[in-house]
Amino acid sequence: MRAVWVSGVLTAASWLVMVWHLAELKPSVIALQLAWEPRVFGEIIHLWPPEGLALYRRWLPFDGLVLLGYGAFGCLLAVRTRIFSQLPRIVRAAVPFVLPLAAAFDAVENGLHWWLTEMPRFGVPSIYLFSTVCSVLKWLLLILFCALVLWALAVKDEQGRGRG
Repeated sequence: MRAVWVSGVLTAASWLVMVWHLAELKPSVIALQLAWEPRVFGEIIHLWPPEGLALYRRWLPFDGLVLLGYGAFGCLLAVRTRIFSQLPRIVRAAVPFVLPLAAAFDAVENGLHWWLTEMPRFGVPSIYLFSTVCSVLKWLLLILFCALVLWALAVKDEQGRGRG
């Protein structure tokens, strides 16, 4: 259980530091993650001051630690606690992989953003689209995991009321 808490607290803290550190970038990093065409991606990059782009590029390796943290946390929460024990078997089998898969998509997105922000690369529009697909899948999996946790808590609460 200690590993679950440690991974959760460290991930939450590093995520908060990341949000605080990148808050000055306008449009936000999320807008860049959803920029599926080279023109839109380039417009966002050019709205950032040069030091903003440098900040973002310096931050990408740290984001690797964040994604490792939330991937580990999701897996540990699923396998080392009983939070999902009342959910259907197929859900219990899948839930340990939800956040690690989100982290994998996040890692691909980060690698592509590292490459795409190094210099203009407008001749490869499919890479921008692929990066956005990875980002969208990451966000959908993060939302799915939160929904599964809420479902598990609702089932637990409902069963607790049935006994009381």
